[in-house]
Amino acid sequence: MGYSEKIILAIVVLIVGKFIISAILNGIGRLRISRSLDSTARQYLMSFVQILLWVVLLIAVIQILGVPMASVITVLASCGLAIDLALQGALSNIAGGVMLMVFRPFNAGDYVAVAGSEGTRSISLFYTMLVTVDNKRLVVPNSQIMNATITNFSSEKLRRVDLDFGVAKSEKPAEIQTIILDAIQGTKKVLSDPAPFARLSGGDDKQMTFTARAWCNSANYWDVYFDLNQNITEALGNKGVKAPAVRMIQD
Repeated sequence: MGYSEKIILAIVVLIVGKFIISAILNGIGRLRISRSLDSTARQYLMSFVQILLWVVLLIAVIQILGVPMASVITVLASCGLAIDLALQGALSNIAGGVMLMVFRPFNAGDYVAVAGSEGTRSISLFYTMLVTVDNKRLVVPNSQIMNATITNFSSEKLRRVDLDFGVAKSEKPAEIQTIILDAIQGTKKVLSDPAPFARLSGGDDKQMTFTARAWCNSANYWDVYFDLNQNITEALGNKGVKAPAVRMIQD
């Protein structure tokens, strides 16, 4: 077989192999055991199988082209240091992915903060993908995630909203506390148990600071956060509560 025929055959095998890989992956996805896995484990399994099949396909194409495997190994060996460094990173990412699957610090759809990034996520063989609230896609190596502190905002059923409000020093603390508590209790999606909280928590010579705390379901956190900000601010204004005096700085 001439070299041109080998190239044509290799291209055909590559194209056909691509369709076969897609068919195999679709078949695995339809298996009952695959459907029984949660989305995190299923994505990781599919990513692993896809990479394995592509490696087999590329080896087959190389053999069709008549390139001796010994020559390929020799070329790879001549780049040993670079390959070794690359594999170290790749293997550490794979190991990180396995550890994420075993210990499960977060699940599909959870909102997490990790390695300086925040978003919902999906795990692949080498990387974890985060999608931010403003719809940016962030790709973080699994090895970085396993070596970083992970904050999972979705793991618990309930979350607490904490807010601080400043009022003038001349106001009466007990009245301010009552106004804030009434505003919290009138806010939708705020839970009555655990009970809302509003107390004087600090201040200086110009103002008093009150801390408001309210519990809600984790899925409602941001709705409650913004509603409380608005409702408490409006309640204080409607009651004629004075704002802190502004300190003027003169040159």
